[in-house]
Amino acid sequence: MSEPVTVLVVDDERLVREGIAALLQLQPGIDVLATAPDAATAVDLAARLRPQVVLMDIRMPGTDGIEAAARLGPDATVLMLTTFDDEDYLVRALAAGASGYLLKDLPAPELAQAVRLAHAGVGQYSAPLAERLAALVRPRPATAPIALTERETQVLRLLAAGAANREIARGLYLSEGTVKNHVSSILNRLGVRDRTQAAIYAHRRGLL
Repeated sequence: MSEPVTVLVVDDERLVREGIAALLQLQPGIDVLATAPDAATAVDLAARLRPQVVLMDIRMPGTDGIEAAARLGPDATVLMLTTFDDEDYLVRALAAGASGYLLKDLPAPELAQAVRLAHAGVGQYSAPLAERLAALVRPRPATAPIALTERETQVLRLLAAGAANREIARGLYLSEGTVKNHVSSILNRLGVRDRTQAAIYAHRRGLL
């Protein structure tokens, strides 16, 4: 038999992370090395234990799971495990290098299979979000590239990285009102309805 996939479980709620760890430990081909209550502990444990897959919650006190995924770097296989069925979180997680995005209502055997597949290099996503993401990135008829101004491109890059208007304003030394105007202009020029679709456009165009 092949060696079990080693896992680190990260969640700020003790009962949740211990419950997930206990259920996974019962599944064949899974070895839970440790659990972590926050992002800082997760980054430290991952550096010391070298788990093959990190199951990462999103909302935690201090540094959130998406930023922690970015800190772990491209060599880590991170599966976001959350209660939030949210396209914006999904896009931010992908930008941070996460290998998948799953919801916590997943049965233990399916979660274990997702962990094994993630370790094998297969991205795993909750079905509802995967369907919406596929609709957003479905190929469209070829058209000429949409011309954005240099400032709009700068705003789009920060927007696609998950920055809020206030953070964009601070980073580009603009007022929040000016940023809002740029965001509205970007959405109109791209013909998209919201920031999530604009972020996906930026990913497809290699603007990050």
